[in-house]
Amino acid sequence: MISAADSGGTDLRPGRYTDLAGLVEAEADDYEELRADLSDLEAEVDALTENVRSLPVSRARGRIEELRDPAGLEPRSGPGVSITMSDSPITDPDEDALADLGIEINQLVVHQQDLQAVVNALWRGGATAVTIAGQRVISTTGIKCEGPTVQLQGVPYQQPYVIEAVGDPDRLVGEIDADPLVSGYRTDAANPNIDIGWGLTVEDHVEAPPYDGILDFRYAEPIR
Repeated sequence: MISAADSGGTDLRPGRYTDLAGLVEAEADDYEELRADLSDLEAEVDALTENVRSLPVSRARGRIEELRDPAGLEPRSGPGVSITMSDSPITDPDEDALADLGIEINQLVVHQQDLQAVVNALWRGGATAVTIAGQRVISTTGIKCEGPTVQLQGVPYQQPYVIEAVGDPDRLVGEIDADPLVSGYRTDAANPNIDIGWGLTVEDHVEAPPYDGILDFRYAEPIR
């Protein structure tokens, strides 16, 4: 009973969790298996729906087809940009020394707001599709910090974080350069005392796969 209380529902043997990369990979693999099952079920539902002979159903399906591309459910490709962001390589930083330089330890780490700032700038630059770690970003995509990783749609991904966008490279780069939040991050990247990772490359061809995750909305409901 004491062990159960002390563990808080976790394993008391911390050595089993020292391999962060392995843990992230295992969770991502579990998610991929569930997503494959979901894809099979959706294909089965589509096949059954096609056999329904009804004018309202046909109209609804037509409307769905019209919205698939703007909803991010169709692949996109073309010229664009690729941006790589990563934590500072500085290990075991001296917090007092950083404070003397006016630097906070949080500036050594990529946060969700840093990723969100880049993605928002790309949308303003007219991007027709954006991906993070190869996963399509749509209107309901959530970017969340979870310890030393970032979660997309509940799946953890390790740095470096690669963001790619399809669109006019000149407009995309222009919005990145003009965004004050991204500019602050890039200033930190240029500071050798921080050295947080940043790289931007103009690409002749960027592939953005369709979003294939769960489309159901989740929201809070008031207690009645």
